[in-house]
Amino acid sequence: MTNETSTMISRRGLLGAFAATAVLATPTYSHAFSFLRGAGDIRRLKMYSGRTGENLDTIYWVDGDYIKEAMAEINHFMRDWRTGTSIDIDPRTVDIMAASHRLMDASEPYMMLSGYRSPKTNAMLRSKSRGVAKHSLHMVGQAADLRLKSRSIGQMAKAAKACASGGVGSYSRSNFVHMDCGPVRSWGG
Repeated sequence: MTNETSTMISRRGLLGAFAATAVLATPTYSHAFSFLRGAGDIRRLKMYSGRTGENLDTIYWVDGDYIKEAMAEINHFMRDWRTGTSIDIDPRTVDIMAASHRLMDASEPYMMLSGYRSPKTNAMLRSKSRGVAKHSLHMVGQAADLRLKSRSIGQMAKAAKACASGGVGSYSRSNFVHMDCGPVRSWGG
């Protein structure tokens, strides 16, 4: 009697293996001026959530194509943790986050404070703070509030602004940077 084991290789597994190898061979553009050069031919996003205890380390884009399964993981990770609801996060926001991280040459993952916010959550936060926009881009999956222990708010904001691809808010008192794919603008200090 023979014991047969079958191994299935998924498209995601194959891309992941290829990308993991290619990441080591990809140059770092520490002085990149363009948004796309900063993002690279392979785009990776590393985050953790203090609210849910979850970690995310995924290659979500390879040679011009978003990886559907990786984007689904990002959508779930960036869900409104208060309500459990999620939507499709705008890939441009993910690209800004990844490019900024790469421009800073940071090895640690982002701490995500806020990704998607349901209208209910946004209204609740707005009732407690005047710093929450009524029509926040968080509610349409186009914004994230992030922190890094190894980088200052100024360093994070400078990297995000270098992408010239959306809004960058510096919140020094609360120790986080807001990144979005809306109009190019900046605020805070």
